[in-house]
Amino acid sequence: MQQVPAVLLLEDGTVFHGKSAGKIGTTTGEICFNTGMTGYQEIFTDPSYYGQLLVATNAHIGNYGTKDAEVESGDIKIAGLICKNYTWDYSRKIADQSIQEYFEGEELVGICNVDTRAIVRHIRDKGAMNAIISSEVTDLKELKALLAKVPPMEGLELASEVSTKEPYTYGDETATYRIAALDFGIKTNILRCFAERDCYIKVFPAKTSFADLQEFKPDGYFLSNGPGDPAAMGYAVDTAKEILASGKPLFGICLGHQLLALAVDIPTYKMHHGHRGINHPVINLKTGKSEITSQNHGFGVSPEAIRAAEDRIEITHVNLNDETIEGIRVKSHKAFSVQYHPESSPGPHDARYLFDEFLEMVKSEETVPAK
Repeated sequence: MQQVPAVLLLEDGTVFHGKSAGKIGTTTGEICFNTGMTGYQEIFTDPSYYGQLLVATNAHIGNYGTKDAEVESGDIKIAGLICKNYTWDYSRKIADQSIQEYFEGEELVGICNVDTRAIVRHIRDKGAMNAIISSEVTDLKELKALLAKVPPMEGLELASEVSTKEPYTYGDETATYRIAALDFGIKTNILRCFAERDCYIKVFPAKTSFADLQEFKPDGYFLSNGPGDPAAMGYAVDTAKEILASGKPLFGICLGHQLLALAVDIPTYKMHHGHRGINHPVINLKTGKSEITSQNHGFGVSPEAIRAAEDRIEITHVNLNDETIEGIRVKSHKAFSVQYHPESSPGPHDARYLFDEFLEMVKSEETVPAK
């Protein structure tokens, strides 16, 4: 594989020099890091990463190749990759191709042979910011001019860009339960988790009206994960409010968690550098048990606003690292959400019980009247 010099330039002027990985070219986005030791292909294809440059903290990327089935969406969603050791030779016999072949096919630009520990420490200290990777332009002045044109993540509505363009179904049509899922960047393993629980799911574009969702005659509704700023998604907040008013069960994951919060007048905020990895400890306040969770988010819900609304909102889960709110329940409705990813792809399976809890709501014949 031919490699050429590559440059990583951060918005604050910090520069790292390395070698090209994937396609020769230039790419921009908000820089973030993921601490997972495995599951890189699932991470690359997670739509929640749309518009972001991913720093892989694991020292080796590509060492087990790629496999067509190990994806969370139809194609790579990260804007670019930053890693230490980029390995195009792989030893896994069932792999379909090398990571370089995969990146070339997906036209992904990356940089390797950089000090990822130094980059992560910088992000943790200074916060998430825009950055640019280039293996075709080395002039820093030119790169700074290109980077200056990139809008900040705060205020960006990106979910509709990764959402399905047409509704589609998943699972067995004869399944017992029907779930209407709003696709803001839904991961394939979420659909698998529903289908494994005797659900037939219809996935709708992000901007689908509540009236169109109702035509499916669902037993429950789901708000998916996805990229961008939830506060820029007024259309989705309005739909969530209509779902709540219907009295039908509602479950949200990640971005869906933030949208549910906004629907009950709890604001969101941009985090300093977010949570991304597969080893984040979360305590379930109802059981007192700790869960190791998979996470990928750069926005959160206001702890102060939720605690001030304890008559309406119950806090169900809290992050043990920084005490951010990881789960809520709306007391007057059959509605709850979590900030992390219980479908765990990649990651531990500690939180998959949440799908079962939602199905218990769905199984109940009684719906909670709107208030």
